Amino acid sequence: MGYDLHVTRGDGRPIAEGEWRAYVAGDPELDLTGVAEAPTPEGTLKYENPGLACWRRHPSGEVVWFDFRRGQVVVKNPDEPTIAKMLAVAHALR
Repeated sequence: MGYDLHVTRGDGRPIAEGEWRAYVAGDPELDLTGVAEAPTPEGTLKYENPGLACWRRHPSGEVVWFDFRRGQVVVKNPDEPTIAKMLAVAHALR
């Protein structure tokens, strides 16, 4: 079982895709990739979304996916360092 944590605005206004793209472009820790792939026993699992970014600076060295969709940024099963990064993103996007 897992959970998603979302970066949203408290006033209900969505984060605009342009705001997200501008933020990612200015953050050297994030790369807008638009696609994620993972090997599985049955083949390769592929997820595509134009707003998908990866955080490659997690302290463990793992890649963490920040998925922009429907006016919010979503991360699946974030740990403490990832939540700290999400708080930095939230602060920057207000």
